[in-house]
Amino acid sequence: MTLLGGFIVPHPPLIIPEIGRGEEQQIQATITAYQTIGRTIAALQPDTIVIITPHSVLYRDYLHISPGTQAVGDFSRFGQPKVRFTVRYDSDFVARLVRLSEEAGIPAGTLGEGDPALDHGTMVPLHFINQYYHNYQVVRISISGLSLQTHYQFGKLIAQAAAESGKQVVIVASGDLSHRLKEDGPYGFAEEGPVFDREVTQAMETGDFARLLQFEESFCQAAAECGLRSFIILAGALAGKAVEPELLSYEGPFGVGYAVAAFKIIGDEYVRLARMALEHYVKHRCKLPRPERLSPELVNQRAGVFVSLHLGGELRGCIGTISPTTDCIADEIIQNAISAGMRDPRFPPVLLFELSEMEYSVDVLAEPEPVQSTAELDPKRYGVIVSAGSKRSLLLPNLEGVDTVEEQLRIALLKAGISPDEEYQISRFEVVRHQ
Repeated sequence: MTLLGGFIVPHPPLIIPEIGRGEEQQIQATITAYQTIGRTIAALQPDTIVIITPHSVLYRDYLHISPGTQAVGDFSRFGQPKVRFTVRYDSDFVARLVRLSEEAGIPAGTLGEGDPALDHGTMVPLHFINQYYHNYQVVRISISGLSLQTHYQFGKLIAQAAAESGKQVVIVASGDLSHRLKEDGPYGFAEEGPVFDREVTQAMETGDFARLLQFEESFCQAAAECGLRSFIILAGALAGKAVEPELLSYEGPFGVGYAVAAFKIIGDEYVRLARMALEHYVKHRCKLPRPERLSPELVNQRAGVFVSLHLGGELRGCIGTISPTTDCIADEIIQNAISAGMRDPRFPPVLLFELSEMEYSVDVLAEPEPVQSTAELDPKRYGVIVSAGSKRSLLLPNLEGVDTVEEQLRIALLKAGISPDEEYQISRFEVVRHQ
């Protein structure tokens, strides 16, 4: 598993004691919940923290991702220049996300950063995270004026980049709710304000992210919200994953809604389905019927799928299909999970006592494409298919110990029974890996 969880947090600068000067005590529930988030992230020990903020570089038609290797910021705007933060950016993750965005046709990237300084939407969460944890890199992403659906799709790419990277990742969606909860608040009162906050916090509490995509733009503007698009990016990243939602706090004493929520990933949906399929077969000796309420991607799309099993850190089975052979990805996973456990000729069938310790990974294959030169290969990013006549084999990308193109091709040719001196064809493919 590479995406460990997601969090929704507010960013009122007055929550910083040097700025609040005692006023922060009026939002003690928010502070307590924030501290819980900090401790939770420390326990997860992520390599990378993706922070989505409404107050970084903002464009109408472009999602900005902060470039470079590091950034600094302080609270000078709020009278406290000595409260400073420095972050190290995960440039490898950023490069992956930019590439995926380009391939998906989503306008996102690192261009046009006029001011590289960290914003308060980033620094307020860091204030609490750094109380408990320090050994991480950051990816800072801003929202845009693009549609809610585009933000949701972009969130899916963040999850894909996390899966490709192999790093442990958490996502922090920074954003306040309505700014129009009270007549004496900063923006006055609007009846849409409390309604917006009630709807959004109910979605947080239940994990019903689809509700976030149903708001009319005019309603959001009347409520004077700032965090919805941050939350929707997070929702996209969590799509297809089983999550345990928890609304830790909500309050709005200053006329602005502050919500803190945590979303613990309790198992990737693809991996959970593979586990269910094999366990059902071992226990009942029959194929698992396709479960109801699977995500649309699993039931509406077709692809080749490989299911790999590990026990005690050692390979215990791996079977897959290069191209789809069933009606949907879900059926492909069920079929190949059973085959990996029961029909891999290199191993005996999985036994009942082994199931509790079994580890699963599911690779969903993109369409293979032929290559003309080994310069087009990268063993970390691309798997390979080698073929000569009726002989053919496949090697997945990003395998431990396979660090060079030469080693990748050597193993693939050996599996296929193809001599390096024979004339053979090479195709490459990418995968989305679920662990």
